Amino acid sequence: MVNQGVSYLEKLSDKDFGGGDPFSAIAGEAVLIGYAHHKCRHDPDSAAVKRALRNAKAVVSALTKGGGKTPQKRTYVIAICVLLFAEVDADAYRSELQTLQQYLVQYQSGNGAFCYPDDDPKKSGDISMSQYGMLAIWTLDRNGIPLDYNRVTESLQWLLRVQDPGGGWPYHAMDPGAGKGNIAQSKREMTDSMALAGGSSLLIGGDALRLWGNTDADADTGIPGLPKAIKIYKEDKNVKRRKRGSMSETPIKRSIGFMRGWRQKNPYKKSGIDWYYYRIYTLERFESFVEIANGSPKDLSPSWYNRVVDELKQTQGADGGWTDRSQTRPPVSTAFALLFLIRSTQKTIFTMSQGSLQGGYGLPKDTTDIRVDGTQIKGRPVAAQVTDMLDILEKDGAGDTEGKSIPDDLELDTDPAVRASQMDRLERLVRGSQSWQARRVAARLLGKSDELRVVPSLIYALSDPDTSVRRYARDGLRFISRRFDGFDLSNDPTPAEVDQVQGKWRDWYRTMNPKYVFLDYDL
Repeated sequence: MVNQGVSYLEKLSDKDFGGGDPFSAIAGEAVLIGYAHHKCRHDPDSAAVKRALRNAKAVVSALTKGGGKTPQKRTYVIAICVLLFAEVDADAYRSELQTLQQYLVQYQSGNGAFCYPDDDPKKSGDISMSQYGMLAIWTLDRNGIPLDYNRVTESLQWLLRVQDPGGGWPYHAMDPGAGKGNIAQSKREMTDSMALAGGSSLLIGGDALRLWGNTDADADTGIPGLPKAIKIYKEDKNVKRRKRGSMSETPIKRSIGFMRGWRQKNPYKKSGIDWYYYRIYTLERFESFVEIANGSPKDLSPSWYNRVVDELKQTQGADGGWTDRSQTRPPVSTAFALLFLIRSTQKTIFTMSQGSLQGGYGLPKDTTDIRVDGTQIKGRPVAAQVTDMLDILEKDGAGDTEGKSIPDDLELDTDPAVRASQMDRLERLVRGSQSWQARRVAARLLGKSDELRVVPSLIYALSDPDTSVRRYARDGLRFISRRFDGFDLSNDPTPAEVDQVQGKWRDWYRTMNPKYVFLDYDL
């Protein structure tokens, strides 16, 4: 799916994006498409990225000549230019990033909102636009561009003030004013997209202030308890500035709770020509920032993600693009779909917020109890829980665990020898355990391993009598193979369908490992 989508973007030419005004919607789309292409391919020499950089540089030039005072889409355009420059080479484009930061803050309203130039921010603060403004601020923060964090705090306070008492946010928000209670907002303008945009904005701003991490002025790493002797690769140049803009995380997390309640009562249903692709990119952003706010490990295959992947499979065109009717043009829909599929926000967060050591696994998120093992620095080993859990699940009494809670954050060990041993045990469980709980745990962890060697066991698990085991196996195969279509195995397949799909997966695996022979054990 991703390869086909990228190919679709590569077929676009300059004539598909017009010319002239660098602040036009279509010129901004070219920047977004270049950003998406670089996120997928990391090729600054591609035509899509070169076009995007050319347009982004034109935006910077226009701003310095006073051309940003009236364009309606200026906040969106500035924000996506920030994302592009930071993604391609933040050091090389530092001057451009500084210029964009200067004008972004200049166009921010006094009450903290972002809105259209002619709108009254007290009556029409724009939730969607503010989300992109906050995303640009977060990106600038992570790249060491000097910021006024009081303005970040003002944006967060505005977002909290304009949340509807029911938990949602409207497209255009009425500001009751500082110190006053929340007021009812336009029900007609409250949508799932805006709820996600408002929630994302709060979490983005909170992370820019490091509300979920250490904000000590001497050694602000964003990683709790990191000893001073350990240095992060990327220097944080905004430590002292950030301290002046601090606020409590409590109202933000309380607000997110209200927002989740609103979404449960008002579930999204795709209908007609709507903002579906904008929404799924916003959904991925929200869920990714929820992970970091809650201190959760990266979940590479969550249920909300797999559900949208299934939807995107149905709507991708033969040319690789997502060209169905939508409020966004097909190139933009495709860019949003790709950014969702590759978990772009999650990748950005963990790339920018963590250093890395030998082996590429990075520093532990919580280093309050770290240990040194050779050339690696390790935290309290969550992976040890896997070994402990395996000891339980392999016992004759594994059935005693049925119906009991098993941690969602189980992770395989990063030590190659221990990891290999854990996978051996998991493969035996998924193939032979009489406990559905054991087989579920095994299928889920094997699917998250990103190890080609476990593919035969996951193919075997596609025929498991337990529905959840089958789904974990299917989603794991999709992730490991990067084939998001997964050979179209439905949620409730017939035995004939399972046999057919298993055959296709075996054929695919033989192309990756020609020497492997499927024995009766695999069938």
